[in-house]
Amino acid sequence: MALGAYAALAALAYFTLDGVFRAMVWIFCAGLAAMTLARAKYGTTDEHR
Repeated sequence: MALGAYAALAALAYFTLDGVFRAMVWIFCAGLAAMTLARAKYGTTDEHR
């Protein structure tokens, strides 16, 4: 569901924004998607506690 939300946000940005703002939203969504996929594949650790 999270990846679908990122895709919806990127699609809204495509239709409503232009230029630098669209690129920033796409980069942000791509980063969130990459982190979500990495977390799903590798899990989480409690090393920071």
